[in-house]
Amino acid sequence: MEGRAGAAGGIGSKGMVVVVRGRWRWVLLGVGVVAFGAGLYWFQPWKLWENATVREALPGPSATGAAAPSAVPSAAQPRTVAEGALISHEHTTTGTAKVIRLGDGSYTLRLENLDTSNGPDLRVWLTDAPVKEGVDGWRVFDDGKYVSLGKLKGNKGDQNYEIPAGLNLSEYTSVAIWCDRFDVSFGAAPLASHA
Repeated sequence: MEGRAGAAGGIGSKGMVVVVRGRWRWVLLGVGVVAFGAGLYWFQPWKLWENATVREALPGPSATGAAAPSAVPSAAQPRTVAEGALISHEHTTTGTAKVIRLGDGSYTLRLENLDTSNGPDLRVWLTDAPVKEGVDGWRVFDDGKYVSLGKLKGNKGDQNYEIPAGLNLSEYTSVAIWCDRFDVSFGAAPLASHA
């Protein structure tokens, strides 16, 4: 009888090990599915194949009630006060960034002919950081002073971003397309003032 109990106990022990392994497989599978889902949410790799094109006109007076352009004094016409060409950082990026003074005295940042990759949580920043070529320039823009002008409206095209009133533009020397999720620049432009 003792031999039978030992044998039954051994079989029972083996059975328990198999049951525990089966449970661990399900736990590990569940953890793997959750990790995979979190990774998809965090990295959003499908955005690399999605393009959002924006074609905004330069802000100006509305067509109704506005004087004919030739009758508007030149001081009230939009004027570019600084601009620079976008260079690539983490992702290939091209286009032009312009700071434009509008007829009402407000300022807007205009991205023209923008072409970059789409990505998670992209922002447009005015910064005081120097624009550096290559990997050295990827992460410098959050080291100093910066102002977020909002989420990137699209990864292609022409778009405008209102610059907050009262901002001292002389303190900001560059524009960055910044990925807030991964703290990296997709591309940036130095802003050269127009005299």
